Amino acid sequence: MTRVAFQGERGAFSDEAVRLHFGPEAESVPCRTFADVFHSVAAGRVDYGLVPVENSIAGGINEVYDLMRRYDLYIRGERVLQVRHCLLALPGQSLAEIRRVYSHPAALDQCEGWLREAGVEAVAQYDTAGSARLVAEEKLQGVGAIASRWAAEIYGLAVIAEDIQDVKDNYTRFVVLGRDALPRQEGPAKTALVMSTAHSPGALYQCLGAFARRGINLLNLESRPAKNRPWEYVFYLDLDGHRDDPVVAEALAEMAAYTSFLKVLGSFPRDVTFSVSGTGDAGAAGL
Repeated sequence: MTRVAFQGERGAFSDEAVRLHFGPEAESVPCRTFADVFHSVAAGRVDYGLVPVENSIAGGINEVYDLMRRYDLYIRGERVLQVRHCLLALPGQSLAEIRRVYSHPAALDQCEGWLREAGVEAVAQYDTAGSARLVAEEKLQGVGAIASRWAAEIYGLAVIAEDIQDVKDNYTRFVVLGRDALPRQEGPAKTALVMSTAHSPGALYQCLGAFARRGINLLNLESRPAKNRPWEYVFYLDLDGHRDDPVVAEALAEMAAYTSFLKVLGSFPRDVTFSVSGTGDAGAAGL
């Protein structure tokens, strides 16, 4: 059985992404923190890890980007999940009876308008599904949790409102982590890398130009502080193509002259069939 670590409790959106990517036969292994996920994969306690890297509303998840630089792991796949937030409560509770709502800070932010309109108190917790579990185990009357429809099924809660996120097109991109690089697969590919530029004028321009001159599409660019060098930065890039494609390999070789550090985090199949949370639609991907 494939064992996959994720951050959160059973029923979290990350857990649902595990099920959608690997299929229902995979064993989801909950972890308290993102660092625990990375460490579990690196130590061989699980086969893979799955972590969110960016949300279409909130942007990149900085802690995960920092961990990708720190650990010697490879990105082996991705899964894009449309997040549909639901308000869960004990069976028999009505929306009018809810006075307080628990959830992860990001989920509360994404539902801020709905919460304000409902006139309820928002209370931050470490996890969406963990909030649902707390309501169920403590049998909290007048308290709701923002989590997934699947979490309601797991913890025996009722869905008393759904699609309560302020922006309906709310997507989170997850990546699969492994100890080995994934061989070239058929179909569209993506490459992720992290780099720091040499200290010379136009170094970043030259690095990006290596892709532009070859018609390689850049899909994402994130900057993060270099932890051990104040006011210096590292850059994370996603681009179309596989590191073994001749045109991508040429661009990476050219970049070497303008970077002080360059690491390919992985080349992997691009998710072109987005999933919707709560639908149960599973799609196996190359691993």
